[in-house]
Parts: sequence; structure tokens; C-alpha cells
Amino acid sequence: MSRIAVFQDYLAQSGGAERVTEALHQTLPDADLYTTFAVPEKLSPYLRDTRLKTGWMQSLPAKARLYRHYFLLYPLAIETAHLEEYDLLVSSCCGYAKGVKRGPDAVHVCYCHNPMRWVWRFQDYMARERFGSATKAALSFMVKRLRQWEIRAASRPDYYIANSHIVAERLKSAFGVEAKVIEPPIVTSRFRLRRDIEDYYLILARLVPYKRIDLAVEVCTKTRRNLMVIGDGPERGRLEALAGSTVKFLGRQPDVVVNRHASRCRALIFPGEEDFGMAPLEINAAGRPVAYGAGGATETVIENFNGVLFREQTTESLIQALEKFESQTWDSPAIRRNALRYDIRVFQERVLNFLGEVSPAIGEQRKAA
Repeated sequence: MSRIAVFQDYLAQSGGAERVTEALHQTLPDADLYTTFAVPEKLSPYLRDTRLKTGWMQSLPAKARLYRHYFLLYPLAIETAHLEEYDLLVSSCCGYAKGVKRGPDAVHVCYCHNPMRWVWRFQDYMARERFGSATKAALSFMVKRLRQWEIRAASRPDYYIANSHIVAERLKSAFGVEAKVIEPPIVTSRFRLRRDIEDYYLILARLVPYKRIDLAVEVCTKTRRNLMVIGDGPERGRLEALAGSTVKFLGRQPDVVVNRHASRCRALIFPGEEDFGMAPLEINAAGRPVAYGAGGATETVIENFNGVLFREQTTESLIQALEKFESQTWDSPAIRRNALRYDIRVFQERVLNFLGEVSPAIGEQRKAA
């Protein structure tokens, strides 16, 4: 019987990458699930209940708080992982997992969310951080070493899947590899259409600098628009200091609360540049539109159909987008029907079809079924 492993960089939060890993494991339920380390209390019930296999980084302290600070250790943890006994290795990679080594007769397929974002766009990240010059210089040196490692590691997968055409282009530019595009899974069954739409906009995101939640907070404070912010992260304190009385921070919430707000909001504001952006399609599955800026979600947000695009990450551009949104009517059933094209069942079938083409381990299983 063929042995299969799924490997993610680390499991220390609950976001889009973790939802993809969960869907991959549900697609390959007999696979062993590996990661460098896990923080169970941060994970979905499904991932918590899976028999996760971790490495030596699991013994590190304060992983929930310091996992980003351990960035120099991940390459070492990846290099020392032993998965040679598997016939198929599927990595879910935000930056490091692509470097996992396979056995000589195995197939390694990497579902890649992006080249290591903060390594390849280091200057953009530093512009939003409040580091001193000495810290920036030290980080710059370390980032160069990480980039060199990632370029070497990128040659290890046999095949790549990208989550968007934008990411496929980035992979080709950075590493010279071709990638099959399979968009991430949306659990559309979570969401329902509602008629009782309320007067508030919604943010659904981790509160980190690159997501530019500050734009939405500033705009809704300035224009007295109601905004609900669901999510938590290191930016929360700064964002709360920017916010006026029309902005409410709800922190992390269970799916039942997210689903209710998704169905009743005027629209989702999605101001950052994402590699794909699952939240806009989740909101679309509830029949609600999106105001979005740039990145992978421009491939799924259709102007004036399921959202409004704003091309500049400025308060003026976002205000214009909201004014345009408010001047239109929206066809909620049509918005939801479009989102169904990205349902998790579609994702799983496309992944299995691709794996069946490139891996004898899956090809044999599908023939037997």
C-alpha cells in the first residue's frame, strides 16, 4: 500500500494556509500530517484531532507568541525532517515546506501559497515596521541568506500547484518553475443568504501590518461608517487607537458568529494585497459583495458584479470605492452562485485529478476505486 504524507511549514495560527492544509488532508485522509511544530489551541477542531507529527521545534518555548521570531530555525527543521519512506509527499507551503526532501522513488507536489513573502518583498515590510537601523541591517543580512536557501529548496518538488495565476507568475519569476493553478477551497455550505442586511461593513482577517486594516479603520472613522472587525493579531492595539466610535473590534470569533456577520454585512472591506484571498469568496458565498484592492483576489472579484475594486491603497481610493458600492444594487443569489465554483468539493476533485496524473500512488488508488 502506498504511503502518503502532507507537510505544512508550521501550524501556529488559523488562517487560509491552515484551511488549505485541512482540505488537503480531508482529500487524502489516510495521509500522515507533518509540521515543524503545532500550537493546538490555535487550530481548527479537525486539525487538533488529527494525529499531527511534529519535529524538534515542538519543544521551543512560547510558540504561539514567538513563531515568527523563529524564522532562521525553519530551514534547519525542514532539512532534518525524515520523510523518505513515503511514496507521495504533498507540501502546503507558505515559504519553507517546499524544501522537504523526498525518497528517491517518491513524488513531491508542492501547493505553494507564495514565494516567502517577507523575504522577496523585504523593503515593503520594513517600511511598515518600526525597527531601528541596526535591526533593519541585521534583518537584511539574514533575509539574503534565507532567499538563497529558498532558491535551492525550490528545486526539490517535482510539481507545483499555485493558488492563483499571480502566484504562478511569481513562482516562475523567482524559481523558474511552472505551476498548475488550483484555487483554494471555500466551504460554501457554511454560509446562507439573508434578507435582513444591516448597516455595517466587515473586516475578517488577522490583524497584521501587510493586510492594511488601518485603511478601513481610518476611512470608516473619518466617514462615520459602521465597521465590524473580526480577527486578532499584533496590530490590534494600534488599530484600536486609530478607531472612532463607529468601529467595533470583536476579536477572534467562532464560525457561527463569522457566518452570521458575513450574511448580514453590507460588504467585506479587504484592503491588503493577498496572494489569493479566501475571505472575499467566503463573503460572496453569503451573497455579499467585496471592496478589494490588489493581488490574487482580483482574479475572483468581478467589478460591479460581486465587488468593487480600488487600485490604490489610500484612504481616498477606498472612500471612492465605498461610495461606488453604495450607489449600486447587488444580486445576492448570483454572487453566491459564482462563489460555488470555488467550493471545497471542486478543489478536492481538481487536486485528486492532478495528483492522479503525476503520482502512481494516487493513480492506483483511483483506478481501484
